[in-house]
Amino acid sequence: MLKTALTQLFDIRVPVVQGGMQWVGYPKLVAAVSNAGGLGIITALSQPNPTALRQAIRETRALTDKPFGVNITLLPTINPPDYEGFARAAIEEGVKIFETAGNNPGPLIKFFKSQGCLVIHKCTTIRHAKSAEKLGVDVLSIDGFECAGHPGEDDIGGLVLLARAAKELKIPYIASGGFADGRGLAAALALGAAGINMGTRFMCTVESSIHENIKHKIVQSTEHDTIHIFRTLHNTARVFKNKVSTEVVAIEKRPGGAKFEDVRDLVSGQRGRVVYENGDPDHGIWSAGLTIGLINDIPTCQELLERMEHEAEEIIGNMSSLVTPKAKL
Repeated sequence: MLKTALTQLFDIRVPVVQGGMQWVGYPKLVAAVSNAGGLGIITALSQPNPTALRQAIRETRALTDKPFGVNITLLPTINPPDYEGFARAAIEEGVKIFETAGNNPGPLIKFFKSQGCLVIHKCTTIRHAKSAEKLGVDVLSIDGFECAGHPGEDDIGGLVLLARAAKELKIPYIASGGFADGRGLAAALALGAAGINMGTRFMCTVESSIHENIKHKIVQSTEHDTIHIFRTLHNTARVFKNKVSTEVVAIEKRPGGAKFEDVRDLVSGQRGRVVYENGDPDHGIWSAGLTIGLINDIPTCQELLERMEHEAEEIIGNMSSLVTPKAKL
């Protein structure tokens, strides 16, 4: 059994968080992760409104008596969601664990802490992590360049970010981006993390609600099958390499560059949602991390976390054999 600051703080058995994922973080998956010993997270913005989030929380609670949380990601958008409404709905439903991400999280973090909640904040740079630390978050999720979704604009991989975090952060942190198995979990712990956050790996489980075709597409793919879009718009996102994402990149590379309006229809979130519903991997943009190169099966969450726990324990145990006593003179 692995005992870390994460397992102790959140009362979970395995130091693994299922981070918020748009159109993926629904009750069935969240409860399965929590029942398997990890920390499941409902994605608030996958719900159409705060009332629907209340129902999702109740559905999750009916499926598990273990801890779970809610993710609220602050998005750069013309018509922002009702963040305050989502936050209040979750609080009123008794949620005590939140994952936050995005720009200007201060007011949200302050509200959650005033309600006695635990907050994990995801960030892609150490400077942002230090700012969140000052805001009073309990755990930082350090998101490396390998991650799905938005890795920031600095292009720094997890190895360097995590090593810096170990030296410079004063609160527990977890590693995000590039993790899919027990070997990755053991490596993260060796780098000073209290656990890991996984997204793409949990997409490819039995309890994930995405279409089976997409799960099999992930299994068939390698680490070469992702691509960055929005590079020229300074809002980089790692997504699955398909016809749509390749077209977006081609438009961005045109002489004179591109504006968001030029790709708006191609990158519509609703098109991405349909990918998960109808199983056509080329229908729209969908997130995928470099870990697709490490995923070769579709287990239950229970099978996945038990396997990861066993692998990590075995690797950590065997590491001690690398250290031999110095010969006495």
